[in-house]
Amino acid sequence: MPIPNQQLISKSPLVVSIMVVVPIAFIYGFYPELLFDINLKSVDEHNIFKATMGMYLSFSLLWVFGIFKTNYFKPALLSNIIFMLGLGFGRFFSLFTDGIPTLLFILGTVGELFLGFYGVWIMSRYKKKP
Repeated sequence: MPIPNQQLISKSPLVVSIMVVVPIAFIYGFYPELLFDINLKSVDEHNIFKATMGMYLSFSLLWVFGIFKTNYFKPALLSNIIFMLGLGFGRFFSLFTDGIPTLLFILGTVGELFLGFYGVWIMSRYKKKP
């Protein structure tokens, strides 16, 4: 059964986020050296990246629920907005405090801010219910 256009538009930031965040989570957890000039040595260093992986995967699971379960949609979208705008504004702030990152991270910043603000736009279109 095809998804109506309105549902597709409103759920698209969740779908795109899952498609990006899940692979990035596994890279952070198992192969951070693919994205960073880093050589993890201690268990604590590995632990931090695995925790980040777990957090990313947990949010992605909530977003999956939001796609398939109507009662989870608003919490999933709100968490996606906070997640994406938090990352995007953090990276934007870093531009001024740390300098210009590689193209991959510049594109990440643009994508995160876009998904966050797109989510805000979608959320603003829903009527408030008591």
